[in-house]
Amino acid sequence: MSKIDSIHRRKFLQYGSLLLGSGLVVACNNSSNKASSPITSPASNSSSSGKLDKVTYGTNWYAEAEHGGFYQAIATGIYQEHGLDVTIKMGGPQVNGTQLLMGGAVDFFMGYGADAIQAVEQGIPKVTVAAIFQKDPQVLMAHPNTGVKTLADLKGKPIFVSGTANTTFWPFLKAKYGFTDDQKRPYNFNPGPFLADKNSVQQGYVTSEPGIVKKQGGFEPVVFLLADYGYTPYSTTIETKRELVEKNPDLVQRFVDASIKGWYSYLQDPTPGNKLIKQANPEMTDELLTYSVQKLKEYGLIVSGDAEKMGIGAMTEARWKSLFDTMSKGGVFKPDTKLQNAFTLKFINKGLKSI
Repeated sequence: MSKIDSIHRRKFLQYGSLLLGSGLVVACNNSSNKASSPITSPASNSSSSGKLDKVTYGTNWYAEAEHGGFYQAIATGIYQEHGLDVTIKMGGPQVNGTQLLMGGAVDFFMGYGADAIQAVEQGIPKVTVAAIFQKDPQVLMAHPNTGVKTLADLKGKPIFVSGTANTTFWPFLKAKYGFTDDQKRPYNFNPGPFLADKNSVQQGYVTSEPGIVKKQGGFEPVVFLLADYGYTPYSTTIETKRELVEKNPDLVQRFVDASIKGWYSYLQDPTPGNKLIKQANPEMTDELLTYSVQKLKEYGLIVSGDAEKMGIGAMTEARWKSLFDTMSKGGVFKPDTKLQNAFTLKFINKGLKSI
């Protein structure tokens, strides 16, 4: 089954809690038949590799367009230009980035705003140093011609959501729009039940599931990007151990700068990065890559809001506090959590433009 014909099972399986699994390291090392080895900077096979700082970045799912800028920075030599020999290790459904990060299996990991705050509550010393996605790609989809015009219109309808929605976007929907738990239906990452019930709603990612529904169901779903309705977490973040930030800030700065440049390059011409993505994940198709990149731009997931002035990767304390306050009211976070420990602004917000 091709990638476009199967649902992406990505971040939903990780965001809500810090799960431990025996298959964790195996999944991150690509033994899931997705690829034979991690993607590494060309310099790692040359005599010059000894002059570069070796860095490993772990992603939260199999290689896809949503990771494009990182692969682009390898493909175009941007990491090398910043003195880095970078290896990207793919994630998967059983990957726990926090465990990998704390255990030293990776130096940086692709994180998520809400999870970073939960880590603080659990006393885990990791910190977010940049946010590539200004908008979380999370959407709810409804059938057309059913009278649904706004997100509020979904109140009372059956909604297929994953278990981790309970600690991510569902409390937000309950607190702000009055959604109730009796609306929830178990979502097993299969669009079949949604396609069969015209009155139903399904979660998804704007870069993937709407296209899959169109292909399999033959119609354009009504799509609500939750980020446009007050759901404000940063996504596709770069997080690392607090120890590295304190002891080697220069390395952190170079990795952040190079990754940001990689994303500017990818949005201009994704061809080099996409080649590596397909190498890492043979099930990825050109069709889905093209669709995903289009949606990244169309919805302003990367370049919007603060990033338009302060550059890709931008974060603000006010934005973090907005998420914290909203989710605290929903019972997700403890009111006395030390929010400032979840992130640092010292490596971003420099107005960095294209390379």
